[in-house]
Amino acid sequence: MTADSTETASASPANTSSDAALPAADVAAYWAERRQYLERIRKVPEIRRRYLRASTIYLVRRILWSFGFFPVFLAFWLPLVMASFNPVVMVSELLPLLHDFVNANPEVQANTLSTLIIAWLSVGFFFLVFDLVLTPFKSPYQYEADVYMKAWEQLNHDKLPDKV
Repeated sequence: MTADSTETASASPANTSSDAALPAADVAAYWAERRQYLERIRKVPEIRRRYLRASTIYLVRRILWSFGFFPVFLAFWLPLVMASFNPVVMVSELLPLLHDFVNANPEVQANTLSTLIIAWLSVGFFFLVFDLVLTPFKSPYQYEADVYMKAWEQLNHDKLPDKV
């Protein structure tokens, strides 16, 4: 190691800490402004209505998708796959099961229906959990705050220190 590299190595930690302090202040100012803006817009009735409407639509869509589409899709897709994608074979295999169900006593029918309902609900809840995780809710408050903060950055760009 030469003397020049020793001097730059010893000088770089001081520069890094002073450079890191400025962006930390910028980040703190950014998040403080964002937090204040979110507090202000939470009181706006129009955005509150938009939030309630968006959250209701989000939940209804997730529930319909999870309990409506996936169980129905699996109920038809799995037998079709097991029948090698031949609907005639699928129907010929399922007709005796349907005939046995119709001819069974009421206790067996009730047991079969409760098993199908439990299966439907378990598949629906399984897909609902994963659907809620994979497609998180996008709040109108966060969208408004993002738009505001982009404008805030543009207005305060000349006040912020130069970035390295």
